[in-house]
Amino acid sequence: MTTPKRYERIAFVASPSAEAQAALAQLTALYGNADPDLAEVVVALGGDGLMLQTLHDHMRSGKPIYGMHRGTVGFLMNEFSTHDLHGRLAAAQESVIHPLLMRATDASGVVHIHHAINEVYLFRQTAQTARLRILIDERERMPELIADGVLVATPAGSTAYNLSVQGPILPINAALLALTPISAFRPRRWRGALLPNTAYVIIEVLEGDKRPVAAVADHDEVRNVLRVEVLSDKTISMRMLFDAGHSLEERILSEQFGY
Repeated sequence: MTTPKRYERIAFVASPSAEAQAALAQLTALYGNADPDLAEVVVALGGDGLMLQTLHDHMRSGKPIYGMHRGTVGFLMNEFSTHDLHGRLAAAQESVIHPLLMRATDASGVVHIHHAINEVYLFRQTAQTARLRILIDERERMPELIADGVLVATPAGSTAYNLSVQGPILPINAALLALTPISAFRPRRWRGALLPNTAYVIIEVLEGDKRPVAAVADHDEVRNVLRVEVLSDKTISMRMLFDAGHSLEERILSEQFGY
């Protein structure tokens, strides 16, 4: 039987909200607040936005991240409690996720590289719809998509923006990515595609001077892009901790039966 991991050195980070700052003060008084570089685990206090920022900040550290809900949206967070945090961390279930790597080439030829935990999306910058060409593994799959945009979502991000534009929810352990159009005009009935997470996605912007398009990786935006490449970055593994019985896998499964 595996002995539960006991995390002694805990680093806390909190959003600026009064609720999160009050929680930070309470937990620091009870458990201390280790330097994030020396901590064994990072506890994020806030909403999903802070959780995503914390995952980005510690993307290459290998440290597990445990979130407690003190914000607006808390899909990625655990319930808040000051009681027996050491015990909760020791009993927590771990989910390992890989981010997307985005390489976006702008109209000046500059290549911008960013990572995304939820999704990479392209979106029109003006009232003009975007004209996009889609290639998968360097083979053309759609010569022209006329739409507000298109996105590539990870399983962890499939319940976020992807779901709001009618994309599919992906089980967290599925070796898939969701390719989903945003308000498609032509082909009007195209609802997107499920891709293996080994896919190399290339999206080219047609008539970029007339129909400018931005690309966004989570919160990092690049304007006036002409070409965007997206792939799952298996060199980075991020560890998320969830209370027993409330794993990310269970949350995503439950979301599929919501209404």
